[in-house]
Amino acid sequence: MPNSKKRGLFLSLIPALILCFVTSASAMHIMEGYLPMGHCIVWGALCLPFLYLGIRKIQQIVSENRKTLIILAMAGAYAFVLSALKIPSVTGSSSHATGTGLGAILFGPAPMAVLGIIILLFQAILLAHGGLTTLGANTFSMAIAGPLLAWGIYRLCIKLNVKQHIAVFLSCCLGDLFTYCVTSVQLALAHPSATSGVMGSVAEFMSIFALTQIPLAVIEGLLTVVVIMGLESCADAELSALGYERGRA
Repeated sequence: MPNSKKRGLFLSLIPALILCFVTSASAMHIMEGYLPMGHCIVWGALCLPFLYLGIRKIQQIVSENRKTLIILAMAGAYAFVLSALKIPSVTGSSSHATGTGLGAILFGPAPMAVLGIIILLFQAILLAHGGLTTLGANTFSMAIAGPLLAWGIYRLCIKLNVKQHIAVFLSCCLGDLFTYCVTSVQLALAHPSATSGVMGSVAEFMSIFALTQIPLAVIEGLLTVVVIMGLESCADAELSALGYERGRA
């Protein structure tokens, strides 16, 4: 990729980098020890088939066009940066943007499972964000469920001939929010309400998350639109090689 294109990709990430560095890093994903071990094992097992599919998809991407690896790495870096923006929320967890919608739009949801677990592993070990026992649960919510919905929303918008940037915004915004719907279920299953059970606990967790997560989801949607605009102007050939579909202008 020419230097001018590399500079364009870097510049498109500057807003996310700024948000990352001005935010406190004291909060976490679902933290170590907050889920029972049985729950950790089940969530980890549910991730395995998605990780297998993701590895196969990445191998296919590498074999077909190695140049697209730069964009894949950028999608991973984008998710790492945005998911490091954390606002304390529910006890044992936090609100933060996910950044996985971009990769889901460009590559499909499968590769994001692999990138997501790598991101979460690095954050757990190096930044004390999240935990090793909760790695499966965090991977399922942020790197599997969210990207799946983001990809589905984007494909639906393309079929309905929705404007390109609106499609990107909706897919990333709703994918981010869905991540926290799944996180609420995970927390509620582990810590049901004594009076209203699991469903009451889900509603309670989701209402608390909504205060911080809705604005963050909107910000993620807008930032991803900016990044997509940068890619379309600086790496159009690579996007075409990916088979990237666009909505109407």
